[in-house]
Amino acid sequence: MTQQYDNTDRGALFKNDRKESERHPDYKGSVNVGGQEFWLSAWIKEGRSGKFMSLSVQPKEQRGNSDNSRSDYTQNYRPSDSSGFGGGAPDDSEIPF
Repeated sequence: MTQQYDNTDRGALFKNDRKESERHPDYKGSVNVGGQEFWLSAWIKEGRSGKFMSLSVQPKEQRGNSDNSRSDYTQNYRPSDSSGFGGGAPDDSEIPF
């Protein structure tokens, strides 16, 4: 008998083994917030206090929306492990925490 898990307010990131440029995320995955699914992307950055992860969140229903300015790579990329996906890199501003 298989157990069913409630994944509400949970998510996971996986190493992006298909990264082809610095703009592509280092990690990608998905997260559920309040019952809504999102794609999650993360970039490893270096700041004044050391390394940190910069995150980007995109609602899953926006995937493939040709009205935004994402590159073809971010629009059409389908990870082989179906672990998730995120859009282009966030701005380079530092996070103040």
